[in-house]
Amino acid sequence: MALVAGIDSSTQSCKILVCDADTGEIVRSATSPHPAGTEVDPRMWWSALQAAETAAGGLDDVGAVSVGAQQHGMVCLDSAGAVVRNALLWNDTRSAGAAADLVDELGGPVAWADRIGVVPVAAITAAKLRWLADTEPDNADATAAVCLPHDWLTWRLSGSDDIGDLHTDRSDASGTGYFSAQSGDYDDDLLELAMRGRRPALPTVLGPHDVAGRTASGALLGPGAGDNAAAALGLGAAAGDCVVSLGTSGVVSAVATTAPHDPDGLVAGFADATGRQLPLVCTLNGAPVLAATAGMLGVEFDEFDGLALTAPAGAEGLTLVPYFDGERSPNLPDAAGALHGLTTRNFTQANVARAAVEGLLASMAFCIDKISEQGIDVQRIILVGGGARSEAVRRIAPAILGRPVHVPTPAEYVALGAARQAAWVLSGRDAPPDWAFGGTASYEADPTPHVNERYTAARLLTLGQ
Repeated sequence: MALVAGIDSSTQSCKILVCDADTGEIVRSATSPHPAGTEVDPRMWWSALQAAETAAGGLDDVGAVSVGAQQHGMVCLDSAGAVVRNALLWNDTRSAGAAADLVDELGGPVAWADRIGVVPVAAITAAKLRWLADTEPDNADATAAVCLPHDWLTWRLSGSDDIGDLHTDRSDASGTGYFSAQSGDYDDDLLELAMRGRRPALPTVLGPHDVAGRTASGALLGPGAGDNAAAALGLGAAAGDCVVSLGTSGVVSAVATTAPHDPDGLVAGFADATGRQLPLVCTLNGAPVLAATAGMLGVEFDEFDGLALTAPAGAEGLTLVPYFDGERSPNLPDAAGALHGLTTRNFTQANVARAAVEGLLASMAFCIDKISEQGIDVQRIILVGGGARSEAVRRIAPAILGRPVHVPTPAEYVALGAARQAAWVLSGRDAPPDWAFGGTASYEADPTPHVNERYTAARLLTLGQ
C-alpha cells in the first residue's frame, strides 16, 4: 500500500494525516498546537510540524507530502534564508491603513479588481508588506524574499537553505495582492508598489501536481495550497459547488471557471488547487460568534443549540450583526457587533441564541450573494468547519441561505486535500485520484427571507447608512 501525507498548518495547530494513496483511507494522524496571536515566529510552525510528525509515527514511509496552510501570512527571509521578523497572520489588522493607501495609489478598487481580481484589505499580503516598508524600513531592506506559510514549510521540508528554491501554487499566490489568478502570473510592479520600490524574490509558482522537491527521506513534495483550496480538494468540490466554512473566520468559496473582478473588493479572485478559479469572500467572524454568545449566556454549547432551536425564526425581532472583531466583508476593521430590536418581550436567552445563529448565517448569505453577483452559478451548498457541528446551525442554515445544505462527515478537510494532492503528484496522472469522500447529511427548510431582510436593515444601521 502506497502512503501519502497531508499537512494542515492552520492558525491554531498543525495537523498531519497519513493516507492510502489509492483510496484516501486515513491510516494514522496527529495534531500539535500553534501559539496564539496574530504575529508568530514561523519557526514555531516548524516545531509544531515536527512534533505532529513524530506523534504520527514519522513520514519516512510515505511516497509524497503536501502542505496546506493559512493564507496571506507574511514571511520575510533574508538572503541567507533566515526569518527577518515574526510573520503577520491573515487576521492581523494593523495593515488596514496600508491597504487603503495601496488602493488609492493605484487609482481605486476598480483598478485593482481589473488588474488582478483582488482589492487589498488588511489580510492581504501586499498590505502587510506596505505596513512593513512604512513601519519597519530596516526589516524591509533586509527582506530578500517573501513567501507564505505553506511555501516556507514546503521549503523547510525540502531541506534547502537557498531562497531560490522557494515554491508556491496558484491558490496561495492568488491571495497575495500581487498575483493574478486569471493570468497565472505575478505582477512585479504591484509588489514594488507595496514595498516602496523594493523587489524581493518570490516563490516559483507550480502547477497543481508539479513536484516542489523531495524530503530528506526521498518523498516527493507537492506544490501545496492555501487552506480553502486544499479543503475544496479534500471535499471533492466541483464546479458549481459553494463551500461555506465556519471556522475562526467565515469563508464562502465557489469552484468556478470564471475569474471574478469585483470592484467592491469583497469577492477575491483566488485560484483553486486544480487549475480552476475559487472566488472567495472571507469574514473575520465565524464560529467564535456562537461560542462568545454561549459564554455570555452562561450555557454549554449543547444547551445553546437547544435554546436557539426553541426560538421562532427571526427571534421575535431580535437581530445580531456579528462584527465582534471588526469585519473584512464588508471591509470594516474597526467595526463592532450590535444587537438590534430589543424589547422587554423578546429579550430572552432563546432569542439571543437564535439571533446569534441567524446573524452568523446571514453574514454568510451576504457572501454567497456577492459571489453570485459576479456571474458565478452557485448550485450546491457544502457546510463545513467547527460551526457546522452545531445542530442549530445545520437546521437553520437552509432557511437563511435559501437552499438545501449538505454537511459532510466532520473531517480535517484541509489536511485531506493536501494528502489528495500528494497522491496526485505521486501518481503522475492528469487528474487527482478519485477518493471516496464519506457520508453527507442534507438539510432542508422553508426559506425565511424576512430574517435576511431584517439583517440587511440592521447591518446598514450598524454602518450608519
